[in-house]
Amino acid sequence: MANEGILRTVIVDDEETAIDNLCFELKRYGWIQVVGIAKNGVAGIRLIEKERPDLLFLDVELPDMTGMDVAGRIHDAVDWKMQVVFYTAYNKYLIDALRNYAFDFMLKPVDPKELEVVLNRIQSVASGNGEPVGPLKPTPLNEKSFMVVVPTGDLRILRVSDIGYFRYLSGRKIWEAALSNGTFIPLRRNTTAENLCAYDSSFVQVHQSFIINMNYLIMVQDSRCIMYPPFDGADELQVSKKYRKKLMDRFCQL
Repeated sequence: MANEGILRTVIVDDEETAIDNLCFELKRYGWIQVVGIAKNGVAGIRLIEKERPDLLFLDVELPDMTGMDVAGRIHDAVDWKMQVVFYTAYNKYLIDALRNYAFDFMLKPVDPKELEVVLNRIQSVASGNGEPVGPLKPTPLNEKSFMVVVPTGDLRILRVSDIGYFRYLSGRKIWEAALSNGTFIPLRRNTTAENLCAYDSSFVQVHQSFIINMNYLIMVQDSRCIMYPPFDGADELQVSKKYRKKLMDRFCQL
C-alpha cells in the first residue's frame, strides 16, 4: 500500500447523497484517504490520471457515460496498481452475476457490512495476500467483455464475439446490437457511435447507420460488407464514401 499503508482513493459518482454516504462510511477506515471526487465520466478520467489512486469507487451509471466506459478508457493508461469497485442501485441478483466477470460490485446505498467485506478483500490484495479485482484483471477466456445499458435501464454484459454489428434505427433514434444468436438488443437512447467504437478496436463505423465487428468481415464488395456466419445474411451493411477510406485502411492491415 502507498504512503505507509494508506490507500489513496477516488470516487466517481454524480449522486450527492451516495457520495456523502460512502465518504461517511470510509471515514471509519484509517487506511483509506479520499483524495478526489468527480461527478461525471470525463472528469473522472482526468482525476484518475492526475491522482493515480490505489482505490477507485466507480458508479455504474454516470451522466455522460457508464462506469464500464470509464474503465475501458483508462484501461491502457493505468500502469500502476489500482483496485476498482463498481457500485450501483441495481438489484443484488445482477450484482452477483457481474461479480463473475472479475469486478467487485456493491449495491447502493452502501451497506456498512458489505463495504467491510469488500475493503477487507482489497486490503488483502494490497498487502499481497490476494488476487486483484477490477477491470485490469483479464475476463474469462481472456476475451474482453463490456456492459451496455438497454432502454429499460437494465444492464447487459456482452463479449466482443457476441456482436456482429450495430445498426442505427432512425425511426426510434436508437442503436441496437446484432448478436450471434440472431437477436437484436436495443441500446439506451443517448448511446452514440463514438461510445460503441470505444468499447473495442474491432468495432469500426462504416456508415452513419452501421458499425461492424471487423473480426466478422470477409471483404467489401460493391460497397457492401460480406460477413462470416452467422452474420452472412446481413445484406444491409453498406459502406458509405465518408467511411470507406478509414475502413479500407484498417482492413488492409489485417
